[in-house]
Amino acid sequence: MKQMEPINWLFMLISLPLILLLTLPLVKMTFDPSLGMMKETLMDPDVVNAIARSVGLSLFAGFLAFVMGTPLAYLLARKRLPGKKLVEGIIDLPIMIPHPVIGIAILGLAGRNHPIGRFLADVGIEIMGTQTGLVSVLLFVGLPFYVNTVKAGFESIPIRLENASRTLGAGAMSTFFRVTFPLTWRHMILGVIMCTARAISEFGAVVIVAYHPMTAPVIIYERFTAYGLKYSQPIAVWLILISFLLFVTLRMLSRSADQQG
Repeated sequence: MKQMEPINWLFMLISLPLILLLTLPLVKMTFDPSLGMMKETLMDPDVVNAIARSVGLSLFAGFLAFVMGTPLAYLLARKRLPGKKLVEGIIDLPIMIPHPVIGIAILGLAGRNHPIGRFLADVGIEIMGTQTGLVSVLLFVGLPFYVNTVKAGFESIPIRLENASRTLGAGAMSTFFRVTFPLTWRHMILGVIMCTARAISEFGAVVIVAYHPMTAPVIIYERFTAYGLKYSQPIAVWLILISFLLFVTLRMLSRSADQQG
């Protein structure tokens, strides 16, 4: 067995406090609530609905990112577009700006004082306090993670494979779906996971756009401010467990698709 070099031991020692910082709070919180408290929390319909809403709408936002973000990621990876760097910077903006600002910006655009807001109202689409508003926010904050992940996937595929397909007579659309898409499938699953994970955790923009209907982070915050840690921790633990199972399932699907490919 090869002995580890001193520098590796040094790096492990330096990294240990970071690992403990990430794991200890979550481990403590997970084991703090009693089984009775966990069961009682799961019997609360408001909690169940909030968690289901968070997971369901976040998955839907991930699906929308897949549908609309995949063409964008392909263009950014393969084409020399005018203003490409500007577009890439715009995509990364939700990562950098405070998320309450995102909520305020969306409401400003969707309000009746703005032409887009008036158009949405005329066709019966409401943003403030609706699931439509929630999906808009969740897609906004999660899209950068999907696009950047899938863009890296497209860039990892040698362009000569696409050129060979075109040389053999396949069209651009056929080449994309027969060559490029299958080779990037795992990155797309990973992108959906990243987008969904980011969406589930969103709080700052959500409370601005749609405090009600409540998502899991919002009800955790409400229970904490009203009753303290005792009544907010069990909800957080259930959200962590459900999210963990969801992401493990998606990872398994990704690995299965990769093996079949």
